[in-house]
Amino acid sequence: MIKNDLFLRALKGETVERPPVWMMRQAGRYLPEFMEIKAKYDFFTRCQTPELASEITVQPIRRYGMDAAILFSDILVIPQAMAIDVEMKPNFGPYLPAPIRSQKDVDRVIVPDIQDTLGYVMDAIAMTKEKLNDDIPLIGFAGSPWTILCYCVQGQGSKNFDLAKGFCFTQPKAAHQLLQKITDTTIAYLKAKVKAGVNAVQVFDSWGGMLSPTDYQEFSFQYIQQIIDALKEQVPVIVFGKGCWFALGDMAKSGASALGVDWTCSPKNARYLSGGNITLQGNFDPSRLLSPPAEIKRMVHDMIRAFGKDRYVVNLGHGILPNIPIANAGAFVEAVKEFKE
Repeated sequence: MIKNDLFLRALKGETVERPPVWMMRQAGRYLPEFMEIKAKYDFFTRCQTPELASEITVQPIRRYGMDAAILFSDILVIPQAMAIDVEMKPNFGPYLPAPIRSQKDVDRVIVPDIQDTLGYVMDAIAMTKEKLNDDIPLIGFAGSPWTILCYCVQGQGSKNFDLAKGFCFTQPKAAHQLLQKITDTTIAYLKAKVKAGVNAVQVFDSWGGMLSPTDYQEFSFQYIQQIIDALKEQVPVIVFGKGCWFALGDMAKSGASALGVDWTCSPKNARYLSGGNITLQGNFDPSRLLSPPAEIKRMVHDMIRAFGKDRYVVNLGHGILPNIPIANAGAFVEAVKEFKE
C-alpha cells in the first residue's frame, strides 16, 4: 500500500484535502546533488545505470517531499532500443547521426524485445521502489510517437521540426509505418514498466503543438489513443500535450486519467475545453519559479483556486529550468502543502 496516495486519489477524481504536487523534470538539472553526478557520468550512462537513475529519481523527494516521484530517464531511450543511433551532445542536446528520411530507413527500424534493450529501466524501477519504500507513487513515462518521430527525422531539436513535418506530408505511408513501430514499442515499454512497479504513466507529447488540429489527429493523437487503450485498465495514464489546448476536448474522452496543461492555457479555459470532468495537471510557467518565493507561493495558491482543489494535480506547465534557485523550487512545493481553502 502506498502511504501517501494523494496523487493516485486525485487521478481517480476523489475528493482530497489538498491537491498533490510534483514537477516535470524534478529529478535533475536544477539540483546541486544531481550536478555532482552529472560531473562524473555522461547523460546516457546516467539513464542506463540503474543505481544512478534510481538515486537521481529520489534526490528531489529527499529534499522537497513531493507527492510523486518520476523515474529519471529520457524519451529517446525508445529510438535507441529501435536500433536508431541517438547521442546527447553537451550544450547542444539530442543528436541523431543517421536520421530517418526514407521508406528504406523506416524498414530498417526494429520493434525490439523490451527486456533485451531496455531492461536497465526495469532494474532502475525496482531499485527506486525499494528506496521509496511505498511512501509515494512512482511515475513512468514515454514520449508520444509523434514527438519521438520529430527527433528521429529531424535528427536534433528544432524550433519548428520542418523536416519531420515535411516527411509526414510528402511520405505519409512511411511516416505512419514509423509512427506505428514507435507506438508498438512504446506500449510494450510502458507495460513492462507497469509490471516492474510504476503506479502511473505519463505520455509527453512535447511537440504536438507543432501540428494543426487536423494533422494532430492524424499524426499524433490516434497513436496516443492506442497507448491509452492498451494501458488504461492496468494503470492511470496522464497525457501531456504541450501547445495542444485545441485537443483537450478529444483527450478528455480518450480514457486517460488526467491531462497535462501548459502555461499558455488558463485554468478556466482548460476546465471548459476538457468538459470539466477530468483531472487536470499543471500549469505554472517554469520561468515564474524565478520570482521571489513569497510571490511564487501567492501565485500557486491563486492557481489552485482557479483549477479547484479536486481533480487537480499541481505541476509546472513544462519541465523545470536548470537555473531555478533551489529555495524557489521549495517554495512551489511548500505552497501546495500549506494550501487551505
